[in-house]
Amino acid sequence: MKALLILGLLLLSATVRGKKFERCELARTLKRLGLGGFKGISLANWVCLIKWESNYNTRVTNYNRGDRSTDYGIFQINSRYWCDDGKTPRAVNGCGISCNVLLQDDITQAVKCAKRVVSDPQGIKAWVAWRNRCQNKNLSQYVRGCGV
Repeated sequence: MKALLILGLLLLSATVRGKKFERCELARTLKRLGLGGFKGISLANWVCLIKWESNYNTRVTNYNRGDRSTDYGIFQINSRYWCDDGKTPRAVNGCGISCNVLLQDDITQAVKCAKRVVSDPQGIKAWVAWRNRCQNKNLSQYVRGCGV
């Protein structure tokens, strides 16, 4: 019985962890999904942004006490403006999707939503981590050796 409980807990934790991309795997995936050069934003900027928002993990969430919103997934897309989690007050849902979609290991929908976010006037500056960690920095290390 104890062994089954431990196995169950291990399976649950594996499910919650989601997919954690390797840096180059992510760069290639983002390129394939059309983010390289989208709105003039280099692939290195996207990989840097994701490194500092979610550490390349698809299942990360972060609750924001101030406005009671939550950031979801590999891009940490916010429920106040971009997705519907059914609990954020006065949510807009600019991407027209459920926030749960942003937690999938297949990041196709997350990329589509990120494209929508950067198409907004604020652009990539919508992400605080990008402003603090990537803006005006040499980002070549984020795609070095990836063949992209």
